[in-house]
Amino acid sequence: MNETIPPTAGVPSQPKTSTLAVWSLILGIVSLSIPCFSILTFIPGIICGHMGLSRINKSRGGLTGNGLAIAGLITSYLGIFMAIASLGLLGAIAIPNFVKARNTSMQNACINNLRQIQAAKSEWALEKEKGPGDVPTANDLTPYFAGGKFPVCPSGGTYTIGAVSNAPACSVSGHSLKDFASSYQ
Repeated sequence: MNETIPPTAGVPSQPKTSTLAVWSLILGIVSLSIPCFSILTFIPGIICGHMGLSRINKSRGGLTGNGLAIAGLITSYLGIFMAIASLGLLGAIAIPNFVKARNTSMQNACINNLRQIQAAKSEWALEKEKGPGDVPTANDLTPYFAGGKFPVCPSGGTYTIGAVSNAPACSVSGHSLKDFASSYQ
């Protein structure tokens, strides 16, 4: 018994799923689920998605995964919008706080200058034997400041020195020794 076995017909190989398409989907999902890492994942997700689609189209049926690549592109592009929305929300919260902190800092610097002016007036009055009603000029007080310079309001206001017995004032609202003292009582 001599039988010949006919040659087996070539079994067509199953098309493989594109790994770039899979990675695109994974990176797109991560960009949506972990917003703090979205910038690290949506860009590679978009690149993998486009490269995966290109390779699938060029493979003539050897690769599959069009749906995965498209889903990866959609989720990655949504990751961009999520990142932009997160930055917008962060900016909407942070910018007003930065402005408030800046204004508070300038107010505190101005109040510190007013204290220095008051101290310089007191020293001037003691040295020159002046009374509570006497009013010094900026030139009279300049020697009592470090560097020999009269202080300047950081908000652009102007200082009114006033009499020795009166507190100096600033033209900017809220920049006064009285407002400072009442806000801490």
